[in-house]
Amino acid sequence: MNTWVQVEGTIVQGHRVASGQNNNPRFPGGTLRMQTPAFAQLGLDLTAYFPGTINLSISPQTYVVKRSLHTFHNVKWAEHCPAEDFSFFNCRLGFSNVSTVIEGLIYYPHPETKPEHFQDAGILEILAPAIAGLEYGDRVILELDPAQIEIV
Repeated sequence: MNTWVQVEGTIVQGHRVASGQNNNPRFPGGTLRMQTPAFAQLGLDLTAYFPGTINLSISPQTYVVKRSLHTFHNVKWAEHCPAEDFSFFNCRLGFSNVSTVIEGLIYYPHPETKPEHFQDAGILEILAPAIAGLEYGDRVILELDPAQIEIV
């Protein structure tokens, strides 16, 4: 049984590449739609999640990766991009106006293998089912397994 640690964060706008909302022709439909088949072949089914990330700023706090739920090395998900390493971590999201907790995953493209679109050290990218009404600036309670990710 997990002993969850809570951290409060604010939803911020990301690069909008994962969701495809930046309309980058190199990533039609977004990077997550392009990566999902590769992750499925490796045993991780992301089809229950919205094909984009919730970018959650926990700044001024940051995090330290400890032990992932899944790590995939050398994932070649697009012909025009180098292979990358990815890790995924358990998380749960809570909102002040919703009584239920939403299960999700932290999506972590390893910075040392990622060619572009880097995140600030205080941003966590979260995969979750589609959540109606989310807006930039919304406050969220993020629950993490401290054996997987430590907040510092």
